[in-house]
Amino acid sequence: MRTLISQLRLAATRSAHNRGLVVALLLGPVVGAMLAFGAVAAQDATDVITIDNFTFTPKELTVAVGTTIKWVNHDDIPHLVVNKDKVFRSKALDTDDSYSFTFTGAGTFDYFCGLHPHMVGQVIVK
Repeated sequence: MRTLISQLRLAATRSAHNRGLVVALLLGPVVGAMLAFGAVAAQDATDVITIDNFTFTPKELTVAVGTTIKWVNHDDIPHLVVNKDKVFRSKALDTDDSYSFTFTGAGTFDYFCGLHPHMVGQVIVK
């Protein structure tokens, strides 16, 4: 009888350890993927400014140093993104084309469309 109880205790102990191992093996990749996704999302700090109906939206955007801004043209005609101080300038952006620029220093960056100068926007980098 004692032998049977010992064997049952041993089996229960092994089962608990095995159960923990199985849970760790199943959850480990899930937790790892979530952590990796969070790290990549934090690294890819990209804000989007859309170009639509001859307007930049949002017209003013405040971001941290190191942020990449992506302008996406949703109009049916080309547009250019041009900084008035010539810090950045895109090529002509056709429909659904995009242009990205990473702001490595603080400041206020006024920009406009090189083809339609009445279209204006501003990026504030802190």
